[in-house]
Amino acid sequence: MTVDAADAAAGGGVAAAGRTGDPEGIVNLVSDSWFRADDGLQITGGGAVAVDTATLRRTAEGFVAADGDLADIGMRLAALQNMLLMAREHAWEAVSAASVLGTRLHEVRLEAGAIGVALREAAVVYELVELDAALRAATLAGDAASAATLGARREELIALHPDAWDAAVGAQFARSIMWPGELVRQGTQWGVGVGDTFGDPGAIWGGAAVGLGTLGAAAYVGMAGTGRVGPGARLTGTAGAVTVTAVKPEGPSGSMPGTAPAPATTVGQAGPSSWRPPSAVAPPSLAAAAARIPGDGAARVRVEKYTMPDGSRQAVVYIAGMQSGDVVGGDDPWDNESNLQLYSGRMSDSYAATEAALAAAGVEAGDAVHVVAFSQGGMIGAHLALEGDYDVQTLVSLGSPVEADVGAGTLSVAIRHTDDPVAGLAGGGALEGVGAPGSFVAERVYDPDTGADDATLPAHRLTAYAETAAMVDASGDPRVAGLRAVFDDLARAESVEVGEYAAERG
Repeated sequence: MTVDAADAAAGGGVAAAGRTGDPEGIVNLVSDSWFRADDGLQITGGGAVAVDTATLRRTAEGFVAADGDLADIGMRLAALQNMLLMAREHAWEAVSAASVLGTRLHEVRLEAGAIGVALREAAVVYELVELDAALRAATLAGDAASAATLGARREELIALHPDAWDAAVGAQFARSIMWPGELVRQGTQWGVGVGDTFGDPGAIWGGAAVGLGTLGAAAYVGMAGTGRVGPGARLTGTAGAVTVTAVKPEGPSGSMPGTAPAPATTVGQAGPSSWRPPSAVAPPSLAAAAARIPGDGAARVRVEKYTMPDGSRQAVVYIAGMQSGDVVGGDDPWDNESNLQLYSGRMSDSYAATEAALAAAGVEAGDAVHVVAFSQGGMIGAHLALEGDYDVQTLVSLGSPVEADVGAGTLSVAIRHTDDPVAGLAGGGALEGVGAPGSFVAERVYDPDTGADDATLPAHRLTAYAETAAMVDASGDPRVAGLRAVFDDLARAESVEVGEYAAERG
């Protein structure tokens, strides 16, 4: 699904304010000639290849069938030509038309055959990528039997289709190394602009330094896989003491105000809130869900606990991104210290605070949970899905520095800006699609221009991701229907309890 750049601009996706004027000299040359990867909103299944191999093969079979049908038509046409030739003195124009049609049918048959062969070869390429991914997973899991079966199938395909194997390796290499094109372009132009202060030589060296530095860092992240979290990943170490306090909800309130206390934490009681029907509390769209992620207020976690008509319970947890630039010793657990810990696979105080907030809201082990999270919150949500005690059925991440292989039981929705360096820490994401059927990745360039204010990371703002979420809602892509079904199901609830929680170290 593609939404063109004009639609993206109309949706508020391009921030024009605060940009520098027209560049001069070599800056102008670079800005005018550099390839731009701004293709609007792209929604895919994720991974190095985002193609359903079964669909490819069915389509290839369709072209083979079409070739057979065209051959049958050609035989009938040839018979008609023979009849017309017997009376050509009366039907010369018909004979000529039949001859032209016969030639065209032959050409179309050749085209159909070539397309069918190309689709079959493409299906093999994508199957090899999928087999590689499955083989790596089986090896990491210690499943020798599955690894042997997958390895044998891969070797069989390689022997039959050596060219397809070369293409599969190329696709994986390109995903690992060449994914950060927009970051490199903008970094280079930014470096050129800064260096131009010292003349053309400064522009050249500035652009080269920043561009090559960006490419090198991105290549390392992509090849090392530091932003890809495997299915068996678990946070190591322990968190410090955290205090979680309930605060008055800023978003839509529930039908049963108040929260249950949690052990080993200090929990305040939220003030009374006005009653709203559950259908009015449940988020109606991805954009509405993104708007509930805590931001500048006191809250760091919002929990909506839904009691369904059959008595079962579901919860939606909204998790904030980084709120403090402290590296060590800050009061707010949502800081750079937690960022570094989570990205390196260690337990953070923000993760512990999120679990404490869920307990304070009365969410119990085994309850169905849907996660909507931004930036650092995306890392927390990934580990809730991988190692938490909850049945995490949905993980929506916006601008997350990681992508987790959450397994077939979790619908995974990742929203990324390709010009967001924080999202770039995910290294382009997994080499294969992750999550349950219907999972998807939505990407776009948020701000294709370059300027001094790029240092403030405009593409990583929560408000920017909320704009992209609205574009996803309006895209019409059929995969979005799966996420919408989650929200529709929540709207059937009989009651909703809402709690928002602040957190502090100590």
